[in-house]
Amino acid sequence: MRFATILSFALLLLAPALRAADFKFVRVWPEWRTAESFARISEYFDGKENTGDQTVLRSQPKERAGLYFLVRTETKTGIVGARVELQVLLPGVEAPKKVVFSADIPAGSHVTLAGLTGADWPGEKTQPLAWRLAVLAPDGTTLASEQSFLWAKPVTPAAK
Repeated sequence: MRFATILSFALLLLAPALRAADFKFVRVWPEWRTAESFARISEYFDGKENTGDQTVLRSQPKERAGLYFLVRTETKTGIVGARVELQVLLPGVEAPKKVVFSADIPAGSHVTLAGLTGADWPGEKTQPLAWRLAVLAPDGTTLASEQSFLWAKPVTPAAK
């Protein structure tokens, strides 16, 4: 009985680490999307947006056009209540814009679109200077993160 209690406690402590090792980004791709690019034929019949098997997260839920980060993930176990944290540095702005989304990520290969939409993005011609995207477990453990080259200050070799 005592061994079972210790084993259960050890597994509870290791669960976030095991889940983090199981979760990975396959691809993170920023791109501008128009509102029309989300329209599907079924929407013309019932008036409801059909996202298919993708999860679509928007900083302004009623606005579709914006800068989206297409995130393809792979995980053996689904994650209920994950947080998707997106930070983007805009041209001419010192502090990055940070948006946090809540999402459930199903098991297997899955696509999530995390978007800065409406007033949160200046427009189609604006490119981010730098960005960072992370997916966190409900307990705050970072499952995966990706960033652009310019997000972190490049390491310079030590002077000789």
